[in-house]
Amino acid sequence: MIWAIGDLQGCYSAFKELLNKIEFNSNKDKLWIAGDLVNRGEDSLSTLLYLYSIRDSIEVILGNHDIALIASYYGLKKSNSSIQPILEHPQAKELIDWLRCQKFLHIDKSLGYCMVHAGISPSFDLEMARKEANSLGYSLSGSNSKKWLENILNDKGLESQQYALSSFIRMRFCDNNRVLDFKQKGSPNSLPEDKLNLKPWFDCELRKDINLKIIFGHWSTLGFYNDKRVAGLDTGCVWGGKLTAMRIDNKSEEIVQIDCTNELPYN
Repeated sequence: MIWAIGDLQGCYSAFKELLNKIEFNSNKDKLWIAGDLVNRGEDSLSTLLYLYSIRDSIEVILGNHDIALIASYYGLKKSNSSIQPILEHPQAKELIDWLRCQKFLHIDKSLGYCMVHAGISPSFDLEMARKEANSLGYSLSGSNSKKWLENILNDKGLESQQYALSSFIRMRFCDNNRVLDFKQKGSPNSLPEDKLNLKPWFDCELRKDINLKIIFGHWSTLGFYNDKRVAGLDTGCVWGGKLTAMRIDNKSEEIVQIDCTNELPYN
């Protein structure tokens, strides 16, 4: 079986409970993880160590919190109590080096799905998205990754890569002209009066055709969303919501969810 799972954010106990519920067996099953593996949950270290231990049975997409962890390892961002145990662990370098080699976009044409963390820019078709994701991955996994990431974080050139990275890990809304908005974090029904021209990136009228169903996370206030084009699987586990898995190796798209016990206030 192949299951896609939404944002974990270090919610280790909920993650293991969900795996038990779907009867996941790492010797024969596969997981697709839609990014944001760590941060804010009760045990980011155990989450990352477990994922690393089953790395041959998973496809991992990098999210904004995963990039923040890498930046913190490099000293480019401040750490926090959630990710500090990772940075202090004896395997820190091994874990970070593995994380740096993960993807921004996973494509499986035989299954009919692709996966990103936040979304695919309405300006990208699948080939453009693949090229941009590969370029980002090459830079992040390379020997100059610290300097590259520092430049990205400080808006020093690299405008094309900055745009692509932001669309893959931060995007939620865009306007009718495919201009992305990175400030609005609420649901589509909670936009302020001066932002009613915005709509979810996947509803942009000028969005280029991808020809695969896009699995994404990142948008907890959107909640579970599933239609013929996209499946949004971030159901706000770290905020006391649910953790969601969707089976993608058959036509049923079976949905399995578990309630989470985290009580972080949304911000």
